[in-house]
Amino acid sequence: MGSRVVPLGIPLNSPDRLLGRLDSEDANNLVLNGERTVLISREQNGDLSPVTNLVTSGRRDVVSRSLSGAKSFCDDEMDLEDGKVEKDRVKTLRCYRPLKLHNQALLSGLAYCISSCSMILVNKFVLSGYDFNAGISLMLYQNLVSVLVVSILSIFGVISTEPLTWKLVKVWFPVNVIFVGMLITSMFSLKYINVAMVTVLKNVTNVITALGETYIFMKHHDKKVWTALFLMIISAFSGGITDLSFHATGYIWQTLNCFLTASYSLTLRRIMDTAKQVTKSGKLNEFSMVLLNNTLSLPLGLLLIFAFNEVDYLYKTPLLKMPMFWLVITSSGFLGLAISFTSLWFLHQTGATTYSLVGSLNKIPLSIAGILLFKVPTSLENSSSILFGLFAGVFFAKAKLRERSQS
Repeated sequence: MGSRVVPLGIPLNSPDRLLGRLDSEDANNLVLNGERTVLISREQNGDLSPVTNLVTSGRRDVVSRSLSGAKSFCDDEMDLEDGKVEKDRVKTLRCYRPLKLHNQALLSGLAYCISSCSMILVNKFVLSGYDFNAGISLMLYQNLVSVLVVSILSIFGVISTEPLTWKLVKVWFPVNVIFVGMLITSMFSLKYINVAMVTVLKNVTNVITALGETYIFMKHHDKKVWTALFLMIISAFSGGITDLSFHATGYIWQTLNCFLTASYSLTLRRIMDTAKQVTKSGKLNEFSMVLLNNTLSLPLGLLLIFAFNEVDYLYKTPLLKMPMFWLVITSSGFLGLAISFTSLWFLHQTGATTYSLVGSLNKIPLSIAGILLFKVPTSLENSSSILFGLFAGVFFAKAKLRERSQS
């Protein structure tokens, strides 16, 4: 969904991309948002959380509160929601103080919400509205747009990026494989499942991530966090059971996406320190991750296009002869990067608390827009399940913020 640096995040998916300077949970949100939130990646989950929302993506993932301030933004911990990588929650926010202008905070918040919602809606329009059956090709084109834009900005000195060395590529390759898988499964699931259900189902990513943190990083969560996660599981199951447009193929792809998004968040967390050590500056900012993720995804994406036999479809489809279609898919590539930039800008102008809560609340208008714009058949039971899942996400965000404040 957007560069999926996350991320996206995202995305890309995403963190995503996108991703983060918050936490793996936040990263999941980024990924959701574009699944490209940075890593930001456009993703997404969105869920996006920045890195996992790095995703996005990409979600792909990420931005500077202002282009001139991007270079001085500190690197710390990662966060995927998205699509878009939050490096040390506390350090990141302290190292670069936001301008005390309320209009800046409002403007950045609106820009973040609009770009993150638009990314998913545009991808859904391309895949379902145009009935475009080459999701991998769409991801590849969006990533190419991200590489070109970030490279141009780097050449003109607007942003700074790390040179792509062989050592860095070898260290990052495992992360990139998961990143590509995250974006592709996000595309495939979005084609078959309505936006509102995708948003709710992506909450499962938070559950998998929390379990991974508990068993891999020995991180303990309090009862409120586990309660929120349990509510997310209930909403996902009830939503699936009452989904009038249920599609088994879409749900299978979405399940894989949840596991890949969580894996991306956890793997990114483990490999980040090693990746920094092999860079010339000893750092790896969001823009470098966007460039790294999307550049490495190009050859892998080409291989997958042939593996899934999308070449024949691209050769026969009349869509590629329509200027409006090219305009739409090109705009989706720019939206992926927009998630990355606006997410960092918003985070810089406000803070982790506001960013996380707005990211969760943003899924509500996104779900409503998805149902109305694509005329999704629904029922009272299904609508209630979706609403329950969305508020469970808000409860989860508040529980995580409370947990952080106590740690």
